[in-house]
Amino acid sequence: MDFLLTKGINIVKIFAPEHGFKVNNDAGEELDDDIDVTTKLSIISLYGKKHKPTKEDLENVDIVVFDIQDVGVRFYTYLSTLHYVLEACGENNIPLLVMDRPNPHANYIDGPIMQEDCRSFVGLDPVPIIYGMTIGEYAKLLVGEKYLLNGVQPHLKVIPVSNWDRDMRYAIVCQPSPNLPDSVSVMLYPSLCFFEGTVVSAGRGTNIPFQCYGHPDLLNMPYSFTPISMPGKSKYPKNEGLICYGENLTNQYDSIKNSSSLNIKWLIKAFNNYKGDKPFFNSYFKKLAGNSNLEEKIKSGKSEDQIKKDWQPELKKFQEIRQKYLIYK
Repeated sequence: MDFLLTKGINIVKIFAPEHGFKVNNDAGEELDDDIDVTTKLSIISLYGKKHKPTKEDLENVDIVVFDIQDVGVRFYTYLSTLHYVLEACGENNIPLLVMDRPNPHANYIDGPIMQEDCRSFVGLDPVPIIYGMTIGEYAKLLVGEKYLLNGVQPHLKVIPVSNWDRDMRYAIVCQPSPNLPDSVSVMLYPSLCFFEGTVVSAGRGTNIPFQCYGHPDLLNMPYSFTPISMPGKSKYPKNEGLICYGENLTNQYDSIKNSSSLNIKWLIKAFNNYKGDKPFFNSYFKKLAGNSNLEEKIKSGKSEDQIKKDWQPELKKFQEIRQKYLIYK
């Protein structure tokens, strides 16, 4: 925004996704419309009473610019914001310009494909958890495969990233959300976010969110931490004030950075070591996984290799679809 203003571009309003325009709101915290204190521009919340711009929101708008750093994971809600903004632009005949950015997980795909009956704001489209596309490539997929409501076809233009290809592992230089503070959290996020759908903490309320996991009733685990309230990051973290036992995975960064695989061994290990009274999984887990099969297979004692083998036919089909929309080698 600051750059456009210095070039004399007439910005008429700002649309804010989850975490807000300044990226300083807790996960899941609903946002109200606001005014930017510096520019006095209106900020329209797309993570509160609505997720999609209305016709009134788009009045007097000639073009929408989408410039948000994604992390390449299906349940990261900036993808859903892109979906709804594309729909709104198509329905109101307003061009959308996507400023593309590198995806730290761009070189591989993995995980189950989202099923229709599990759709939610943490997964709107039939893609795997790690879909291996930049935000610009993903926008092209949504339009080309007619995943938008009524198959609407917005006028989309993607500005590609210069001097980047899929083999260049990208370290995000500014945190995309409060609980992804650095590249370690970003790389571990696809695997540890599963814990958000369980009783287990994924490290919210610590200085290493999405780099550790634990629960008071996990037995025989080598690491402990106590989640505390951190306004602007985790106001009410899971298991707040309780000693959680689990694993610190910070030192796994190098192996994860160079891998091409989603890790569910940690999830299976936690399930097998959990001795609490409450159910391990909650209803949110199916939304994150995108199906009910993963939970059932873990409960039945399936190994990671057995579970992943079942994903392969659908991943192969998705790979063929994905290939049509890739911009980078």
